[in-house]
Amino acid sequence: MLGLDGTKNKSKLGANAMLGVSMAAASAAATESDTSLYEYLGNISGNKTLRLPVPFFNVINGGSHAGNPVAFQEFMIAPTSAANFEEAMKWGSEVYHHLKNVIKKRYGLDATAVGDEGGFAPPVQDPRDALNLIVSAIDAAGLKGKVDIAMDVAASEFYKDGKYDLDFKNEKSDPSKFLTSDQLADLYRALVKEYPIISIEDPFDQDDWDAWSKLTASVSIQIVGDDLTVTNPERIQTAIEKKACNALLLKVNQIGTVTESIQAHNLAKSAGWGTMVSHRSGETSDTFIADLVVGLGTGQIKSGAPCRSERVEKYNRLMDIEEIGGVKNYAGKNYRKY
Repeated sequence: MLGLDGTKNKSKLGANAMLGVSMAAASAAATESDTSLYEYLGNISGNKTLRLPVPFFNVINGGSHAGNPVAFQEFMIAPTSAANFEEAMKWGSEVYHHLKNVIKKRYGLDATAVGDEGGFAPPVQDPRDALNLIVSAIDAAGLKGKVDIAMDVAASEFYKDGKYDLDFKNEKSDPSKFLTSDQLADLYRALVKEYPIISIEDPFDQDDWDAWSKLTASVSIQIVGDDLTVTNPERIQTAIEKKACNALLLKVNQIGTVTESIQAHNLAKSAGWGTMVSHRSGETSDTFIADLVVGLGTGQIKSGAPCRSERVEKYNRLMDIEEIGGVKNYAGKNYRKY
């Protein structure tokens, strides 16, 4: 297909059309070879260790995904201490429902409506407000110390004139309060000390390379590139050379074929990075990425909250792989390792 298209950005055939054909071809090849899709993807990728991933549930929405004032786009929970994927789903669901009650008591019933990824969007202004809600929910579920937190900041959305506007949804935001890259990095480091945060995605603008490199060198947590790398081998290679992050967000729709997605993952893996397989905001009920994350053995998946059918479909598929497929290797605390 790449040869037939013949363009660098798949402008002739279109990346979306090519992806659909690529995924269908992989599924057909798995059927023809009499193997499960995840086994087939593992075989063609060169991965020999099938693993069930830690689910990173998006439970509070902000940024461009919500109408509340908070600038950060996603606040997630990750049940890294669960014994298996089924227990991880149980814990995630329990925290999610406790979070609904916490938000309802604090902000009222209207604040418990969910967004397109199933997360809540309470009227929080400061990221600490969102993090405190999640910590309260984890405690209420009796899972303190067992469920960690992650964030997708999507900082490119509020990058203005070389600085970061945490009040970007306010048309009259005060430029004197915009943060420099160093000031924003200080905020991240402070939050990591205060909360059980294990992963931050897109902490800076996609072209603020120096800020990425400085933060990654100064923390021990996972720093994930999405807008930074867009599942593009050239951007990934630049990020490797600059030591800008230590994990790839893998979206098959960004690159357009299964083969190139596997190549992008293997490139990141060769640099010692982690890989988080990800859904899209506008998702379908297709479960391909559930098989992909197990086949590649990346150990982590981001597919929204345990809510809404197009999100839950992926989690149901992963539970089927564990129960029916017999894959018992849950990544847990080793989600960043292979």
